[in-house]
Amino acid sequence: MKIIMLGAPGAGKGTQAKMLADQYGIPHISTGDIFRANIKAGTELGTKAKTYMDQGLLVPDELVCDLVVDRVQQEDCAKGYILDGFPRTIPQAEALDQALEALGQKIDYAVNVEVPDANIVKRMGGRRACVNCGGTYHVEYLPTKVEGICDRCGGELILRDDDKPETVQKRLNVYHAQTQPLIDYYTAKGALVEVDGTQDIQKVFDDIVEILSK
Repeated sequence: MKIIMLGAPGAGKGTQAKMLADQYGIPHISTGDIFRANIKAGTELGTKAKTYMDQGLLVPDELVCDLVVDRVQQEDCAKGYILDGFPRTIPQAEALDQALEALGQKIDYAVNVEVPDANIVKRMGGRRACVNCGGTYHVEYLPTKVEGICDRCGGELILRDDDKPETVQKRLNVYHAQTQPLIDYYTAKGALVEVDGTQDIQKVFDDIVEILSK
């Protein structure tokens, strides 16, 4: 089973990807993990990627696709895999499809974890991080015993810049501009499935498994 996870930043697609990987005994593959593994191993592809990253540049689509295709040919992917964070654009999706076709493979499902922007802004805006130990909390879903104080070390809790509503909304706008075409792309291929990501984590997972079992 070859799955792509789609969903806005903060929609919880990474959590669902990990749970699905455990459920089906297949690897959860994120582009960040692939970059780190190749750079650490000093592979040719990793060295190329590092030259871009060291300059603060985006790694070109073609190279990212090469890294992903190299990863999915490894032994642990024989039964399938879950791609998280790739593809992000239509050119990446097309390059991936062409490369998989050459291997006699195709994507079976593109799972879109659908959460309205307002929910994500509220979810992210409620997160708090400890300035000392890095512990993370949420004012609504995982509050501390004493407001503004870390349970673990007593450090001060802050709202990180990344989690401020205006920052989150900017990231969502970029996501929608890039990814809405992907949703249309996988819908046209008959591979898109959508789940309501506003539900409890376990309920979202159960819904995905039910769809994949049909």
